[in-house]
Amino acid sequence: MLADAHADVPSPLDIVALAALIEGTTAGVGVLDTQLRYLYVNPALERLNGIPAAAHLGRTVPEVLPDVDAREDLMRAVLADGRAREITSSGRTPAESGTAMRYWHGAYHRLEVAGQVVGVAGIVLEVMASDEEQRQLAQARRHLNLLDTANTRIGTTLDMDTTCAELVDLVVPALADLATVEVFPPDVAPPVRPAPPGVLRLRRAALTAVPGLREAVVQFGVVGDYVDYQEDAAVPRCLATNQPVVENHTGDEQLGRSAPSPERVAAYRALGMHSAVIVPVAVRGGPIGILGLVRAGDSPVFTDEDVVVARELAGRAAVDLDHARRFTHEHTIALELQRSLLSEPRPPHPHIEIATRYLPADRSVLVGGDWFDVIPLPDGRHLKAMGDVMGHGVEAAVAMSHYRSLLRLLADEKLPPHRILEQLDRMVERSGLDRAATCLLAVVDRTGGVCEVSSAGHLPPVLIDPGPAGTRLGDVSAGPPLGTGFGGYRTTRLECGPGTVLFMYTDGLVERRGEDIDVSVGRLKGLTLPESGGLEELLDEVLDRFGPGAEDDIAVMASRARAAAPDGDCATG
Repeated sequence: MLADAHADVPSPLDIVALAALIEGTTAGVGVLDTQLRYLYVNPALERLNGIPAAAHLGRTVPEVLPDVDAREDLMRAVLADGRAREITSSGRTPAESGTAMRYWHGAYHRLEVAGQVVGVAGIVLEVMASDEEQRQLAQARRHLNLLDTANTRIGTTLDMDTTCAELVDLVVPALADLATVEVFPPDVAPPVRPAPPGVLRLRRAALTAVPGLREAVVQFGVVGDYVDYQEDAAVPRCLATNQPVVENHTGDEQLGRSAPSPERVAAYRALGMHSAVIVPVAVRGGPIGILGLVRAGDSPVFTDEDVVVARELAGRAAVDLDHARRFTHEHTIALELQRSLLSEPRPPHPHIEIATRYLPADRSVLVGGDWFDVIPLPDGRHLKAMGDVMGHGVEAAVAMSHYRSLLRLLADEKLPPHRILEQLDRMVERSGLDRAATCLLAVVDRTGGVCEVSSAGHLPPVLIDPGPAGTRLGDVSAGPPLGTGFGGYRTTRLECGPGTVLFMYTDGLVERRGEDIDVSVGRLKGLTLPESGGLEELLDEVLDRFGPGAEDDIAVMASRARAAAPDGDCATG
């Protein structure tokens, strides 16, 4: 009977043989093609659906059964990867049950003929669910959807607080009326007051609640606060055992022991809070913090299934939080190291004026190896340096400190700038330092009217002359970066007049994606001194103009002589 109905449906499957094999089974069997259109249904599935077999053929499940949640997405997944899946679906059909909700459980397998994917076969049984079973089934589906959503909504950045906020926003109201994530304070951070003996201190990284509780929970503190827990509170017990702590319908005495402090009990009761789950957030056996869930009012108490889902969500978030914690740790160390090395340089001479700035590109970008220095020389001259170690992070900052130390050692040798770069290049190569760096050196002689400049792959300096002379780029030949071992550096003598400002910078100031670097550098010829004439104000204006949109760290330095000497000394910095 069904073989004739399929005669006009082209298929590489042997439908006649298939019908002979399974038409007598009591389980509903359907075969769909790669477009999820019916190729075959057996009599049992015909009876389950309440629709003749012929009315199925060539049509999709939603076209035949529009009121059934058929989970075509999972069927497509079976077609795509060949992994069999069990699918629970629900809905209403034209069968004798009328308008009653029905439930089916099916196993779906990919079909292949001669190595070619031809469709998917489903074996379906109706599940006679009681009201409680139906409720549990619906809850299980919500939980699965919640876990699936977590994959895309948690861990979108490397910022710990953002990740924690993503977690609480996901579980409220889907799993709780109130949620909080509290973490151990970072080990690299500004110091906080020490916790009293026997007290556990955590930092609240995220907190949210349903609208009816949102204003009231402010009394418990805000994000960023430190929370102290008494020794036998629920949170310390959870972290001590690395196991969830569940407290449903607790009395005031037990609630007083579990709260951060007994004084919280009255406030909890006023909000109608009656059930709580504390779940550890840990990775590789090391605790990061806790996820706290609370239900209040008419919400049901937490079930074992709720706790399983909460723990799974906390486990997934823990991986992202661990990445964010490691990033923050490295970023903070690198930033502090760089800042310590980039402390404001002391003027090499009382008549030399210097202004510097260092600007990290963004919190989400690892600190780089930008650096600058001003070194007094024995003969009254002074050396200015601006460099940029390639790469980011602690390694780049440490490499930068090596470059700076080697440069200070070589500066005492009374060498011209290109010879200093040659020596520095050889020393870096011999030291095994595997990070190249660009560097611009300028040796300034206040009495000579010139500054000698040499570049190792660095961008040219800018000279801002007073009066109508205006601003010019230094025409400096750039050799290869330091650490490559190629050498070949040259010194260029640049004329300077009284009051000339020497402006040096790293490429983060001008480099922009999709724009030629010569065009970017050319805009610096528009720099002018502010009306005040101050170097600090000059750098403020430079960063306001060029800083937005930077994708890398920026270091800038401006210098000049404070006043022209009466005997004609060059007032160049």
